[in-house]
Amino acid sequence: MITDSDMQHLHRCIELAAEAVKAGDEPFGSVLVDDEGRVLHEDRNRANTVDATYHPEIAVAKWAAQNMNPDARAKAVVYTSGEHCTMCSAAHAWAGLGRIVYVSSSKQLSEWMDEMGVESSSPINTLSIQEVAPNIPVDGPVAGLDDKVKALQRRALQKG
Repeated sequence: MITDSDMQHLHRCIELAAEAVKAGDEPFGSVLVDDEGRVLHEDRNRANTVDATYHPEIAVAKWAAQNMNPDARAKAVVYTSGEHCTMCSAAHAWAGLGRIVYVSSSKQLSEWMDEMGVESSSPINTLSIQEVAPNIPVDGPVAGLDDKVKALQRRALQKG
């Protein structure tokens, strides 16, 4: 179930995704929140301006692994504008992070790219988070917010 607090953090993820697009990167943003609701770390995609592996979900997982103990990581929540890719799902699981809440799914992204006539450039298979890391609790997609992410995807493609 998505709470008001979840929605607040998801809106921030969309803001970060918009910042990424403005900077020339892909529209993804993530926020790490502890079990008391405090934002600990946030980041945006930098796959074009830094390197192809600079996804915000990995940046959040690395930060958590370096700055939080295992119990705190397990109780933390990662919010993100788009469902973790396979690489990010694995990083999340290896870091021992808890729940993931995302705005739009990988399946939606694939459908949107098809609608826009864009072939996937991913060198890996698209899998759901549960297919990669079956023990992580996941909530998403979030109807109503997913349209905002779709619009950012469209804007990013028009800039490219």
